[in-house]
Parts: sequence; C-alpha cells; structure tokens
Amino acid sequence: MAPTLYDEKPELGDLIEIFRGSYQHWAVYIGDGFIVHLAPPSEVPGAGASSVMSVLCEKALVKRELLWDVVGTNQWQINNGLDRKYEPRSAHVIVREARALVGEERPYCIFRGNCEHFATELRYGKAESRQVCKAGEFVMAASVATVFGLGVVALAGALFGRGSKEEKKNTQ
Repeated sequence: MAPTLYDEKPELGDLIEIFRGSYQHWAVYIGDGFIVHLAPPSEVPGAGASSVMSVLCEKALVKRELLWDVVGTNQWQINNGLDRKYEPRSAHVIVREARALVGEERPYCIFRGNCEHFATELRYGKAESRQVCKAGEFVMAASVATVFGLGVVALAGALFGRGSKEEKKNTQ
C-alpha cells in the first residue's frame, strides 16, 4: 500500500522518489501537497513502465503538480539518501529555486540530465543520479563477466582443444 500524506508527511525540500516499475521518477516537495519535477512529454501520472520511453526525448518541462496527481497508483517515498554525502541546502532556497524553474523547458538526457539529476541539484546544488550510477555499475559488471567468461572459454579451448586434435591424428 502506498503511503499517504497522513502516513508520511514530506517536509519542504524533501526529495520524493516515485517507483515506476523499471525506473524511479524524482521530484522535490514544495509544500501544500505540491511537487516540482522535470517531466519528459511521456511522463504522465501513473504511467508506470510505459513512460520508460521518456528516455528517448531530448527536452523536458519543469512542472508544479500535486504529489498525488503525479504518483497515481505507484509507490513513493521520501528519499534524502544523499544527505549523508552532501549537505542539503536550506529548504527556503530549494523551494524558491524550484518554483522559479516551473514552466521552463530544459534539455533532457537520461545519463546527464534526468529527473533525479534535476531534483538532487535543487536539494544539494549537485546533479547526481544514483539509478544511472547503478545502471552503469551493472553494465560494467556484465561486461567484466562477459570478458572473463570469454577468456575462460578461450583458455579451455586452447588447453583442451589441442589434445583433441592430437588424439584425432593418432587415431587416423
């Protein structure tokens, strides 16, 4: 069950993480039930995994919307996890800057300028996306595993393949 504003009350400047299935959408809480977020055209309330196509767009709009309108039926949480790494800016500065950006069209790039980059830059003054970092770590680990696996196969072929050829020569 998704938390409600009665269960979990965000404070001004809190980062809101909305679970969309295969990725998370991020926003900044600005008070009175409203958030500010960077939304590609395909990012619609309750879109779920279908809005994953937003990664293909080049522009996004900064929107001010009710938290519940953006969350839809998805799960969400307050996630200020980078507070351990960076000092959060004051809540009034975060909210003032977030409000000033509403309506602005901005470049959008899943790797360098997504909604999480936008939200963390407002809160900390530094744009960071942990989901992009995690995806990069996964790709790196998969690449290393593939190279290692190919190396093992090549080594096995070199060690055991030679013996098979010699056995074939001896049996002919």
